[in-house]
Amino acid sequence: MTDTYQEIVDQFVWDRPTHFNFATDILDDWAHREPEKLALLHVDDEGQETRLSFSDLKDRSSRLTQALTDLGLRAGDPVIIVLARQVAWWESVTACIRGRFVYSPGTTQLAEKDLAYRINALGAVAVITDASCAHKFEAISDQCPTLKHKLLIDADRSNWVNYQHAIEGAAAAVPTDLTPADETAVCFFTSGTTGNPKMATHNHAYAKGHITTGKYWLDLKPDDLHWNISDTGWAKAAWSSYYAPWLCGAAIFVHHSSAFDADASLAMFAKYPITTFCGAPTVYRMLVQRNLSAVNFGSLRHCVGAGEPLNPEVIEVWQRATGLVIRDGYGQTESVILCGNMPMIEPRFGSMGKPMPGIDLSVIDEDGNELPRGEEGEVAIRVKPTRPLGLFEGYRNEPEKTAECFVGDWYRTRDRAVIDDDGYFWFVGRSDDVILSAGYRIGPFEVESALLEHPAVAESAVVASPDPERGEVVKAYIVLAPDYEASDALVSELQTHCKTVTAPYKYPRKITFVDALPKTVSGKIRRVELRARERETL
Repeated sequence: MTDTYQEIVDQFVWDRPTHFNFATDILDDWAHREPEKLALLHVDDEGQETRLSFSDLKDRSSRLTQALTDLGLRAGDPVIIVLARQVAWWESVTACIRGRFVYSPGTTQLAEKDLAYRINALGAVAVITDASCAHKFEAISDQCPTLKHKLLIDADRSNWVNYQHAIEGAAAAVPTDLTPADETAVCFFTSGTTGNPKMATHNHAYAKGHITTGKYWLDLKPDDLHWNISDTGWAKAAWSSYYAPWLCGAAIFVHHSSAFDADASLAMFAKYPITTFCGAPTVYRMLVQRNLSAVNFGSLRHCVGAGEPLNPEVIEVWQRATGLVIRDGYGQTESVILCGNMPMIEPRFGSMGKPMPGIDLSVIDEDGNELPRGEEGEVAIRVKPTRPLGLFEGYRNEPEKTAECFVGDWYRTRDRAVIDDDGYFWFVGRSDDVILSAGYRIGPFEVESALLEHPAVAESAVVASPDPERGEVVKAYIVLAPDYEASDALVSELQTHCKTVTAPYKYPRKITFVDALPKTVSGKIRRVELRARERETL
């Protein structure tokens, strides 16, 4: 790897094969070259370990592909995978890719109506899940005419295929036709903060696009053990718990627990040789509430964060404890990583970093014109004359919503940012998150960061609250740190604090203390829900 960021950007060229299959071309290649090389180290709540080599992964996923084929599945058939961080998730995703079935991951938290919507919208023909979710699918079976096959990974059940028996009873699948790189491989349902979730589809070449995620952001090498804490229903699991590590030959560490436990998670660093770590801001905010000085971080050498911007205060606490900077990165369900604080650039706390190699990123106005540095606009990716690898195909069956994402030569992210004089991107907020108060534009992230500098604040979410005089005012929902109690005095203290650490007009004129903030399964704060609460109070 060359030394400087600019050299890497100037020399980078996307590898654009006409045919590509991640299972056969990447995973099976590792299995051929180093059959006993560790692919997955899985640890459950009881401390039971499962180790999967690339040879194991090839064998089990190939047999599962054949079992699905024997059931009647053919290339292009959609398969819903609703599993937690169980070994079967990695096997199932690989089997679907190998067999050219379109896989669609979903969180185990989905309700029956959510599952029915996904199955029918996608036309799914099969589902792979566990005993904790089986009853949901049984309850909606008469509503889902396309769903013909149900596989259960951990139990025998009437009208279900036993996953383990299916694998044991099947021969290894024999690849026949090459996989067109532009054939649809995966369908991610977006979080759906408003209306029904959209179906963002990616082709098989999407996997190749994650080379920048793995090589330049996660900084992965073949001898690394990478841990990404992410719900398997989120596209981030595909990013950092699947494609990126295995493209680089790194092993994946998985801690499967019923609920997130900060102390149990921190203990993993001392017990296992984890070298690289990725977590959502929510995860880091919970970890820094613990006594990090008492933690042995073992082999840890590189940390990144993604999902939404990570507050500088959290980065500073983590750095004091580990000696490592959390390098923030930015991307979407519709893309691979777009921007990040890569190892070859100096990180700037609170910044999204610089554009990734292969990504022409800028900020634009509503008409698709590039804006000068220092001026706020919408983050956009140049897609003409050449579209970068890893950008989604579109929203399945919704051409109008797909078209709305493009203007001129650009793909619009709907996120707003400013580029500084050195080319670093600074997040302002989602287009609908920006607060307009008495003529001022206020990004919620900057107020949330100011609040987090106060020791009483564990987490915060800032939204617009309607106001008859100012149009909108800043409203903060705050989760208090341990040993602090809500009071009028604390409200005043926090307001004064904000006035001293940021521009006074940005301080929250309204504050509500809450036990928890509403979030998507990926850990992103659902500000849309909080804004709705504010409108309801009028």
